[in-house]
Amino acid sequence: MTLPNLITIGRLILVPLVIVMIIDARWQLAFIIFVAAGVSDAVDGFIAKRFDMASELGAYLDPVADKALIVSIYITLAIVGAIPSWLVILVVSRDVMIVSAVILSWVMERPVEIAPFIVSKLNTAAQIAFAALVLGSRAFGVDPGQAMQLGQLLVALLTLGSMTAYLTFWLRHMAA
Repeated sequence: MTLPNLITIGRLILVPLVIVMIIDARWQLAFIIFVAAGVSDAVDGFIAKRFDMASELGAYLDPVADKALIVSIYITLAIVGAIPSWLVILVVSRDVMIVSAVILSWVMERPVEIAPFIVSKLNTAAQIAFAALVLGSRAFGVDPGQAMQLGQLLVALLTLGSMTAYLTFWLRHMAA
């Protein structure tokens, strides 16, 4: 068990806390916990690379923690009416598609190793930034104005781009 893995597990533990804070409309705490989770993601990655502490467990655990945080927050924000449901459906559908493709590849005995594309890294960054915008605007009573619509559009476009990139990669792999 490496330090980066412990930090990642800590991020997983923060997920239910931030959900409860959103449901209870404790926006400042939700924002703080979300930012702490985001910072922990950067910190565990830095430590793993800088101090050669990368592990196979971490390679699986880190994306699980990231997806647990993003998917949970998006679903919860939609439930409380802070973001539109269509955006959540798009974000969750992308992740379900990727996991389904990986599982189907294993079942068909054609395992595929998924590595993040640049569009997917941009997508994750946009999803996190948009969630922080929503939480921060509620936490501090700031009207985000056009930034809310622009954030939604950016997340939607990057999510669609990421879905397309992974689907194309997977189809090529399966056809080879």
